[in-house]
Amino acid sequence: MGQLSFKNRIALNYIVTTGLLILVVFSVIYSIVKHTVYSHIDENIKIEIQNHLEEIKEENGKVILIDEEEWNEREHNTVDVNPVFVEFLDLNKKVIEKAPNLKTETLQFKDSVEDYELFDTKMGNHDIRQIQVPLHLNNKKIGYVIVAMSLADSKMVLNNLFEIMYLSFLGILILLFFIARFFAGRSIKPINAIINTSKIITKDNLKARIPLPKTRDELYTLSKTINNLLNRIEDAIEREKQFTSDASHELRTPLTVIKGTLEVLVRKPRDNKEYEEKINYCVKEVDHLNTLVDQLLLMARYENQKQNINTELVYLNALILDTLTLNSEKINTKRINVRFSANQDYYIKSDNFLVITILRNIISNAVKYTNADGEILISLYKQDGKTICKISDNGIGIKKGDLDAILSPFFRSNSTDHPEIKGTGLGLSIVKRTAELLDVKFKIESEIGVGTTVILNFNDNMKSLS
Repeated sequence: MGQLSFKNRIALNYIVTTGLLILVVFSVIYSIVKHTVYSHIDENIKIEIQNHLEEIKEENGKVILIDEEEWNEREHNTVDVNPVFVEFLDLNKKVIEKAPNLKTETLQFKDSVEDYELFDTKMGNHDIRQIQVPLHLNNKKIGYVIVAMSLADSKMVLNNLFEIMYLSFLGILILLFFIARFFAGRSIKPINAIINTSKIITKDNLKARIPLPKTRDELYTLSKTINNLLNRIEDAIEREKQFTSDASHELRTPLTVIKGTLEVLVRKPRDNKEYEEKINYCVKEVDHLNTLVDQLLLMARYENQKQNINTELVYLNALILDTLTLNSEKINTKRINVRFSANQDYYIKSDNFLVITILRNIISNAVKYTNADGEILISLYKQDGKTICKISDNGIGIKKGDLDAILSPFFRSNSTDHPEIKGTGLGLSIVKRTAELLDVKFKIESEIGVGTTVILNFNDNMKSLS
């Protein structure tokens, strides 16, 4: 058996809940009507008992239960809508008198029933409501009186009411099912739109979006969330395509230069000096290519993978000094004045390799873009309970319009103005992604001809040791 559709399940759940509520309401109505009917019958029986008890008297030493003339005139003589049956018994529970309307029938005394207790029983094939009460005269028990009323009409009313409610209940459930199914179908139209839109979305077609419902309900939120997800997926795929295209171009450029240089060398014999010059040129291009590949692998390795982070105690002062030592040759060649200021030892809980990656890229950029006889200032200090690393240079600077773009892979500001400065355009992009992995706030301030300042704001896992 196939599973019910979502629309039918909604309708079914609705009618089950509503059906239970209607069932409770119908049950209460039936119980109230039944109680009312029985209360009316019981009241009439009690009145009848009271009347007969008041009529008992003694004349000339003889007990008179009821006046014969009055007996024949009252309703006990006929079978009417709700006939009343009366029967008198002696102490041995033998019938001594009964109403004319009983004819050949008799009311049965029930020993298992208490006196004055109303109960349902049978008289032949007829349902009756009965009570049995002891008779007393001059404080002496002389017998019993049994009074009963027919339940035929009451049972008929209650049975008709039950049948009407039963049929109405079934009809209401069927009607509710189709109504609920209709409105459920209208309510889940956005879901069908989601399904249809999802079918046409591929990696080559990410432009389609789910139409938002007019009502701002849960389906509106779901549709909007999926559209936002599609936007992020489209952006990610576009960035991946752009990155792949840029990476291919950046890798192809040094390979083309190396190939062209070597082709020129093999065309005709050269002297040793020219061979050495061209080979050194090729070696530099290979180094550039190697750096580019290393940075691409680094970006791929740490692309939103926090599980790869190895947290340990990192000594910031030592990392900065090691990075300056690594760049000492370039610093000395350009006669750059580097000043490092830290009034104490700073430690953080972080990934040592990733922090080195951030510092190396920022400091190497500062060295690369600072002019000869320039100055680089590096300082570590506390601010608002957090450790700040500030790296400033008085180099060529970055255009304000490029401050956001320089964080994108392969983008190089002022590259046409300074073709002599080589680079891959990946350094700051790696810094940005690595800083995000380590929850390090990363800010760049720069001005053309004035210089650049990079501020690293490390998180609260920091602590300083004097």
